[in-house]
Amino acid sequence: MLKKLAIIAACAVSSTALWAHEFTAGDLEIVHPYAFETPPMAMAGGGFMTITNTGDAADRLIEVRADFPKVAVHESVVTDGVGRMLPVDGVEIAPEASVTLKPGGLHVMFMGLKDRKLVSGESFPATLVFERAGEVEIEFAVETRPTDAGASSDHG
Repeated sequence: MLKKLAIIAACAVSSTALWAHEFTAGDLEIVHPYAFETPPMAMAGGGFMTITNTGDAADRLIEVRADFPKVAVHESVVTDGVGRMLPVDGVEIAPEASVTLKPGGLHVMFMGLKDRKLVSGESFPATLVFERAGEVEIEFAVETRPTDAGASSDHG
């Protein structure tokens, strides 16, 4: 019985480790870039990650590039009870701090998904462009949308 539990635990750890990925550039650590799968009629998808600055100088994410018609960083805001997504010029990462791009907050928008959908289990390359660290090549892992992550939303 213990042997079976050990095997199950090892499989669970290996499958989780497969998706837990990170990238580094200078003092920046980009942890677990991911996107949720998109429904068939979706025209946009969202990308998420945590960026940590371990250095003593601020850096700023100024652009995200990927093979989609349009890619931008947006922030979800609610004004007078109405939710909107507004593009941002950049994302400041203070020294010794982290910024998390997540559903309902800052996030990357992949727009124009007319002929291309985000499929769970796949991944796609992207380039993050920082003022100080420069260009950083990463991979977004596409994950199944959890039932509590705004399933009715096309972008996360």
